[in-house]
Amino acid sequence: MKILDEIKKSDKKPKELNAFIAKLILEKKPSADDFTEALSYGDDAERGTCIEALEYATQTNAGIAKIYLSDVIKCLSDKSPRVKWEASRVIGNIAKALPKETEKALDALFKNTTDKGTVVRWSTAFALGEILKHNQTIRTTLLSKINAIVKKEENNGVKNVYVKALRVIGK
Repeated sequence: MKILDEIKKSDKKPKELNAFIAKLILEKKPSADDFTEALSYGDDAERGTCIEALEYATQTNAGIAKIYLSDVIKCLSDKSPRVKWEASRVIGNIAKALPKETEKALDALFKNTTDKGTVVRWSTAFALGEILKHNQTIRTTLLSKINAIVKKEENNGVKNVYVKALRVIGK
């Protein structure tokens, strides 16, 4: 079963297709190589569908993303805003279950804090906030960087995502 083939041949509506692929991911039917192939050779919409399905799957089982983590981190630098924001959501979803692993995404996430797309910045704020809440090892380092981002961020919705995370940790 190839994810990219499933996406290309599907006549399902987008939400149905995402749910279907998420179910396959949860059942561990696509291999990590197949996932990598879909993200490497799919067009923007196909890559977006693939990473969004993983985002859905991580809402149910965060640990499932561990085998796909290097691909997810690469997606944070994708040219497609949808791919970037869905990858950020995956990182946010797995931050509690895999705190050490999500540290590998920090450089790419910090680059996305200045992305022109509000949804990319919002999703990045979600991921960084979740990492801040669940990784005490790097919390002090993150605090100063996130406070600096909050001061520069002009969009109140994005800013509020950071502020909520800061409130949770009492800062």
